[in-house]
Amino acid sequence: MSDNIYKIIEIVGSSATGIEDAIEKAVARASTTVRDLRWFEVKETRGHIEEGRVAHYQVTLRIGFTLAE
Repeated sequence: MSDNIYKIIEIVGSSATGIEDAIEKAVARASTTVRDLRWFEVKETRGHIEEGRVAHYQVTLRIGFTLAE
């Protein structure tokens, strides 16, 4: 196994459904433009409230990927 060097990017996913859906959408979208995604970390979670109910979720992710050799 070779040593890996990672780059980290930060992105924000959003969803009206929930936090998990926001994460899934963010990772799926990042995978269309960034190769070799390896891990993610939830850095921040926030949401929007309308009429006393949660209307929207936003999740800030740090995503690590390996650099091409």
